[in-house]
Amino acid sequence: MKTKIAVLLLACSLSGFAQKRKLVWSEEFNGKTLNEKVWNFELGDGCPNICGWGNNEKQLYTRDNHELRDGKLVINVTKKDDKFYSTRITTASKKEFKYGRMEARAKVPTAVGTWPAFWMLGANIKQVGWPKCGEIDILEYVGRAPGEVFTSLHTQSSHGNTINTKISKIAGIDKGFHDYAIEWNEESIAFFVDGNYVYTYNPAVKNEDTWPYNQPFYFILNVAVGGNFGGPSIDEAAFPQTFEIDYIRVYQ
Repeated sequence: MKTKIAVLLLACSLSGFAQKRKLVWSEEFNGKTLNEKVWNFELGDGCPNICGWGNNEKQLYTRDNHELRDGKLVINVTKKDDKFYSTRITTASKKEFKYGRMEARAKVPTAVGTWPAFWMLGANIKQVGWPKCGEIDILEYVGRAPGEVFTSLHTQSSHGNTINTKISKIAGIDKGFHDYAIEWNEESIAFFVDGNYVYTYNPAVKNEDTWPYNQPFYFILNVAVGGNFGGPSIDEAAFPQTFEIDYIRVYQ
């Protein structure tokens, strides 16, 4: 009964928030090229600092494995000469936000071995490092687990073990475009897929180890290949693959 009451209170709170919020920033991908006043490219394999980007990933990130097409960002994941190529972009130091509704409409790649993500990192990562800066994974999808959406948070208190997470089985999630969002305030972060509530993080004790979410965060879009989470098995015959993002919007 207490759980049901908590969910109802959360829904009422989010409903009130929804009525008050205003669109404060959006990326509609309507241009011919990415706006580098907003976006940064992260290149290569993460070496020498975080080789394999910390997860034993197989891809190399380039500036060329993406395009803006029909009002969408398309990240092209390709294979050439036994190597995989993709794109990873961030809004670090350019567009950072604290609290509000963050959402994206996207279509995920589905090949085994692909690992698309729409996520956020704390703006103080260079000062305190990861995971103390905090991480919000609004969307993660891996081809090895068809039909499942992963929504997770990483903090110092959960370092080494993703305990603040929810796996949601959603019919048809691997087909067409879907909406992925969070509602983030001083007390909690709630996750939604296609407007349906799936998970809330609201630790009873909030300190620097459990709640780094009292500071600005920036966005990241990428597709990894393989790695600890993408899995050791990669369906190489299924490439190229695409991750398509229609828009990103922030309401406060």
